[in-house]
Amino acid sequence: MKGLKQRPIFGLAGLFLSLLGWGGWSEAAIAQAAYGSYVGVGGSVGLQEGNEFSGVVAVRYRLLEVPISLRTQVLAGSGIAIVPTVSYDIPIDWETDAYIGAGVAFTGDDDTPVGNTTSFVLQPGIDRTFANSNVVVFGNAIIAFDAYEESNRTGVSVQGGVGIQF
Repeated sequence: MKGLKQRPIFGLAGLFLSLLGWGGWSEAAIAQAAYGSYVGVGGSVGLQEGNEFSGVVAVRYRLLEVPISLRTQVLAGSGIAIVPTVSYDIPIDWETDAYIGAGVAFTGDDDTPVGNTTSFVLQPGIDRTFANSNVVVFGNAIIAFDAYEESNRTGVSVQGGVGIQF
């Protein structure tokens, strides 16, 4: 009988120690959004005269612990443009991330949705993941300044597509 009476006391003491002692030593968890690096494919259209269409391959590498990503988009149609940017990422919620990036558009002599000469670009955009999935949808614009050899016009294109997180 004596052994039965001591068990509840030890059980309560163990519960008390686990709640107060061990819980106080753990560090607080920092919430992070559920999105990350990805590779995706989609389409692109230029919004200037000619409305150049192309396919797009998009890559995002999210740097850990800072809201910065390295992004590259390759636009391939009648010409090829490679657009690497560095972006500042703004979490909207656990599945959505808006961003603004800056970089350079490298083009050949052929027309692309972002012009036909190397130029400075700004890239606003948004990424959205789906819960319990590695699927990402992305959309962005590329604004290329002084993007045409024959004039100082700005090239603007809009991209969208689907990707897989890695």
